[in-house]
Amino acid sequence: MHIPDGYLGPQTYGALYALMAPLWFWASRTVKKTLRARQVPLLALGAAFAFVIMMFNVPTPGGSTGHAVGGALIAIVLGPWAAMLSLSVTLVVQALLFGDGGLTAIGANTFNMAFIMPFSAYSIYKLLKGKAEAGSKRALFAAGAAGYLSLNLSALFTGVELGLQPLLAHKPDGTPLYNPYPLQIAVPVMAAQHLLFFGWIEAVVTALVVAYLAKTDPALLEPSTREKE
Repeated sequence: MHIPDGYLGPQTYGALYALMAPLWFWASRTVKKTLRARQVPLLALGAAFAFVIMMFNVPTPGGSTGHAVGGALIAIVLGPWAAMLSLSVTLVVQALLFGDGGLTAIGANTFNMAFIMPFSAYSIYKLLKGKAEAGSKRALFAAGAAGYLSLNLSALFTGVELGLQPLLAHKPDGTPLYNPYPLQIAVPVMAAQHLLFFGWIEAVVTALVVAYLAKTDPALLEPSTREKE
């Protein structure tokens, strides 16, 4: 899902930078007020975990790549605002040091993977888990579903952003100036790979780690240890 340079026009990546700027500011304020001392190392561990899992990229014809992200797990453990900061740092480092995702597309990539994914995952997890205990079958199902659905939502937004480029910026003869693949190609390609493959990886990884934490340190999964939403 890392969009490279040259696939989004300035009207798209500029708008997403402008959208992310206040979200980063608010996230930093929220995390500073709510993150507990014992959770601070987990913020760094979450970024490292996301960095590793996102390195396994598979190129897609829609102008991006497919991979698991780890955003759902970080959101479940630390809350969505902390997850947004952790994932944003990871994506910026990947773009600056490894060329994984374009510099102009940092706003878009963080919107898709550091905003859409953790917030949707956290909401889905809380909704499906209800009042069940952290290690219960219902909670593990909720964690897996949160990982699967949130990754696919992130992929959907990526596909739409790419697919809109031929409509937003093209030469007089209709030749696209940026991403050449229209919505009818970009969206199905992004959706299919994540629905059929990457989403399941995200689901399994999320559920397994949540199950492990529920046995070894269940306090990490309790609402009282996370930021108050």
